[in-house]
Amino acid sequence: MNLPNKLTLTRIVLVPVFMVFMYIRKPVYQYIAVAIFILASLTDLLDGRIARSRNMVTTFGKFLDPIADKLLVMSALVMLVCHLKMPAWVCVIMLAREFIVTGLRLVAASDGKVIAAGIWGKLKTVTQMIFIPMAIVFIPFRDGYYLNHPYSLHTPQNVLEWITIIMMFVSCALTLWSGFLYVWQNRGFIKDM
Repeated sequence: MNLPNKLTLTRIVLVPVFMVFMYIRKPVYQYIAVAIFILASLTDLLDGRIARSRNMVTTFGKFLDPIADKLLVMSALVMLVCHLKMPAWVCVIMLAREFIVTGLRLVAASDGKVIAAGIWGKLKTVTQMIFIPMAIVFIPFRDGYYLNHPYSLHTPQNVLEWITIIMMFVSCALTLWSGFLYVWQNRGFIKDM
C-alpha cells in the first residue's frame, strides 16, 4: 500500500476518534476534536498531492479518497447538529447534495464516464472545512430549548460567532449551487439512465 492510500486510511481511522472527542461536551475535548479534524483535513490535502506528484494514483485511492472525505465531513456535520451548533436543515441540505452527487458519479462510472470535481464543488469543500472547526470552537453549546426553535439558531453573541454563521450559510449556498451544477451539466446523462 502506497503513502497516499495510507494517508486516506488514516483519515478514515481518525473519524471515530474525532467523534468520541466531539461527543464529550467539555471545551478541552472540543479543542482536541478540532485538532483531529484539522489533521484529518490535512491528510486529504496531502494524499492527492503526493499521489499526483509521485505518479502513485491507484484505483483503490480513487475509490477510497472521496469516501474518506465524506465520512469526515458528514460525521462532523451530524455531531454539530447533535450539539445544537448548526440547524438540522442545513445539515440535511449538505448531506443530500453529497448523496445525489455520489450516486450520480457511481452510475456514471458504471457506464465508463467520469464526473470530475468542479471548482464550485472544491470551493464547497473548502468552506465546509473552514466552517466546521469554527463552529466547534465559536458556537456555544445550547440547551434543549433550541431543539424546538424553528431555525435552531440564536442571535450571535460576538463577532466570531457571526462570522461562523455567515460561513455556514456561504457553505450551504455553495453546496446547493455546486449540486445544481453537477445535475445540470450531466442532465443528458441523467435522461439516458
